[in-house]
Amino acid sequence: MALVYVNIYYLFPRFILRKKYASYIFYFIIALCIFYVIRTELIYQLINENVWPESETPQNAYSFNHILVVFLIGIYDVALVSTIKLTADWIIERKRIEELQKAQLRTELNLLKSQIQPHFFFNTLNNLYALAISKSDDAPRVILKLSDMMQYILYEVNSPKVTLLQEIKHIDNYIDIEKMRFNDRIESEMNITGEIDDVQVPPLLFLSFVENCFKHGLKENDNIFINMSFKVIDEKYLEFILKNNFNPNAGQNDKQGIGLSNAKRRLNLLFSKNFNMESKIEDDTYILFLKIPIL
Repeated sequence: MALVYVNIYYLFPRFILRKKYASYIFYFIIALCIFYVIRTELIYQLINENVWPESETPQNAYSFNHILVVFLIGIYDVALVSTIKLTADWIIERKRIEELQKAQLRTELNLLKSQIQPHFFFNTLNNLYALAISKSDDAPRVILKLSDMMQYILYEVNSPKVTLLQEIKHIDNYIDIEKMRFNDRIESEMNITGEIDDVQVPPLLFLSFVENCFKHGLKENDNIFINMSFKVIDEKYLEFILKNNFNPNAGQNDKQGIGLSNAKRRLNLLFSKNFNMESKIEDDTYILFLKIPIL
């Protein structure tokens, strides 16, 4: 057992972990020899002489065959116990790494979610101020919708998942406020196929794509159409298709790209490779296809 401790706590970390395999073998053999001599002397001289004085050290105690058998037994004991110890250490380390990765993932996801919509709220507050100055009848309606959106942002999206119905309501509020801002130059349509009452999704995932419609679809006097569809497939997957008119002259600066970049990054973090996302432009129409597992 002493040889096992020497191997686990001294030889292994000093040589194997540093990839000094030849040195490990050399010192392990030396340790085997030392412990064999100590074992032999303890058994046949110190112990036997006191318990059974007439006994003598067997002549084959230091013979090759006897040494080989003892060495093989020693190697087996060391290998067995070391394997158990190293496996236990590996499991503990693996769990520690997984916890660190989960913590890092939560931190990154929270950071990505915190970057969603700040410019929208600033713009809405500016427009709300203008409505208040002009004493518009739309001001109370904007305030209520903005209140719903802020409540959702502050209290609901901290959860890893929300219902699809909550997400759809949030998207509807967002589009309604944008319609007020742009004097109803926005035409939107949403189609839902399948039972979505119990469907749960990552919060604010689809909104990033809807926001992008306004960044790339509006010029000064343009109208914009947005067509969205949600479809539940076999109660396992959710398919999202978004179509909107595309203005190639709108461009895309770094700030405008934050939403889509965040969405793609979140998809990779949440689903790894278990999702499908494609986009294309056909006849000045931007088409986005997204298929994700239902949480």
